[in-house]
Amino acid sequence: MVYSLFLIFVGAAIFATIALVARQSLIIGYIVLGIVLGPWGLAWVTDTKLIQDISTIGIIFLLFLLGLNLSPRKLLELLKQTTIVTILTSAVFASVGWAFAVLAGFNTLNAIIVGVSCMFSSTIIGLKLLPTTVLHHKHTGEVIVSVLLLQDMIAIVVLLAFQAMSSEQTSTMVELAKLVVLLPVLIGVAWGLKHLVLLRLFKQFDRIQEYVFLLALAWCLGIAELAYFIGFSHETGAFIAGITIATSPIALFIAESLKPLRDFFLVLFFFALGAGLNISALDQIWLPAVLLGCAMLLIKPIVFRFALHRVSETNKLGWETGFRLGQMSEFSLLIVFMAAQSALINEATVYFVQLATLVTFIGSSYSIVLRYPTPVAVSDRLRRD
Repeated sequence: MVYSLFLIFVGAAIFATIALVARQSLIIGYIVLGIVLGPWGLAWVTDTKLIQDISTIGIIFLLFLLGLNLSPRKLLELLKQTTIVTILTSAVFASVGWAFAVLAGFNTLNAIIVGVSCMFSSTIIGLKLLPTTVLHHKHTGEVIVSVLLLQDMIAIVVLLAFQAMSSEQTSTMVELAKLVVLLPVLIGVAWGLKHLVLLRLFKQFDRIQEYVFLLALAWCLGIAELAYFIGFSHETGAFIAGITIATSPIALFIAESLKPLRDFFLVLFFFALGAGLNISALDQIWLPAVLLGCAMLLIKPIVFRFALHRVSETNKLGWETGFRLGQMSEFSLLIVFMAAQSALINEATVYFVQLATLVTFIGSSYSIVLRYPTPVAVSDRLRRD
């Protein structure tokens, strides 16, 4: 394990340097490193399952920090504003994905699941490349966050539906009923624990920064594990853990102190993403997959711009939102993996969506870094955090 981490982070430093010199996003460097060192490349790092499991913690921290930056009242206002936009755009993206899958020769069920996987944008890239200043002070960041949250909620419902399809004892309706009943319970428990335990401990020991850091980790991972125990994802629990303490005075310190830890695990996430791509299995589907990825990169900014303009947002905000959300999602990968485990789709469909998602990750990261303010911009003019 130590040797694998040595290879990953030394390699990440080298590839990140190359990416910066070539005016590329650091994320692209991590993905390419995974392809090169992974089991389908040089095979120097073969235990990608373990790396992927560890990297999931980075996504958990990302959602926790997202929750910390949003007050519950503001979140409700944003969700009301972007619900129609999210539903309409998701329907368009699903239709385009379905059409490409049909033209590529996939059967009806496989094509439908490909279409569903195209509905979502990447929370990781969207937030990783969104400066803190934008997230806190600009309406653009608020719109992006609210759209991502609604997409994530839709994705969670889809995953629950696939989980129900693979279960012989429960039905889809039972699983969806769990979502309706247990989600408010989870939020209520987190809210109660915050007032009864967490805030009192923060108030008593807030001068000891190491303890505040430790308590924040425990709160994030504790609520995430509770969510997983009752049938939700760790990421859902982490977001709830963050938003319940967003109005606390200590939230800003927690957000700043957890950023390096989040970035550590996200390097592992993107490495694992590249390492999981089986190059030898792409002979028949690489061209339609690349075309689907390119289509998403072209269509998503246009559709978001049109949809947001229809709800009285400016053209500038619409275009920026579209480019920042112009990729497919990590949920796209989770959906096809879950569908494959439920024997709903074949292996070729998994690789088709996986390659298309990687194409959009690379293309979207590149376009955002060169066009808009980001924490990892090569240009000093665009670098913001």
